Amino acid sequence: MHYIIYDFEFNQDFSSLQDAELLQKLAQAPQTSKKGLSQYPFEIIQIGAVKLDTTLATTAEFNHYIKPLIYTNIHPQITELTGITTEQLDTKDTFPVVYQAFLEFMEDADSILCTWGMSDIRALFKNAEYHHLDTGKIPRMYINIQPYVSSHFNKSQKMLLRLQTSVELLGIPISYTFHNALHDAYYTAEIFKKLFIPSLQPRLYQPNHIVQRPRHQKKKIHFDKLIRQIEKMYARPMSEEEQEIIKLAYKMGKTNQFLE
Repeated sequence: MHYIIYDFEFNQDFSSLQDAELLQKLAQAPQTSKKGLSQYPFEIIQIGAVKLDTTLATTAEFNHYIKPLIYTNIHPQITELTGITTEQLDTKDTFPVVYQAFLEFMEDADSILCTWGMSDIRALFKNAEYHHLDTGKIPRMYINIQPYVSSHFNKSQKMLLRLQTSVELLGIPISYTFHNALHDAYYTAEIFKKLFIPSLQPRLYQPNHIVQRPRHQKKKIHFDKLIRQIEKMYARPMSEEEQEIIKLAYKMGKTNQFLE
């Protein structure tokens, strides 16, 4: 069993989407764009990973750039953030090739995936499914390290800290730039080593699980009771005009537009 701490860099540039048929449909009916484009994932363009053994010693590293097949151009903002350019990826292997190499790097399905946030584990499955690749060998047990940093600093796990902020707060030396998949995987591994306790248990990731959120019943104001209460307070009946003003004032107040 190993801990696989990994990170991805992504790209999404719909202007260079390689689906001429869909682009033609979107040009004819732009209102369908959200539905039509939802099938296209954020495309992984770099995989960086660090492998730890059960003593948390680093045993191997993985770093592969990926030639994009979904969007042919790297979005300028992605280049600005990561330094990755379209030209840089032209000679790299495609995702199916790198995916197979990544599975071999992880060695077996008993390894535990360790991520900074949940976006990377979702993207791994979505990119594999997009390319019709077998996801059966992807380890299902994972640890999301990010919320444990918040707990370490006695903050709510809903108050998530950025990777760089966490590195700085934990006093980890900054030897490499951020927003590089291998570098970010390295920093995440160093955080994991600092915060690891034996009771830190992995969870089972279910890619097709849909969280059912409870539906809250919409509440309605009982205007008759409201009017009766105001009549009681003023010790007189409210005229029809006054009742309409009260109802209108209540509805306008609910919009919060008059708060200072």
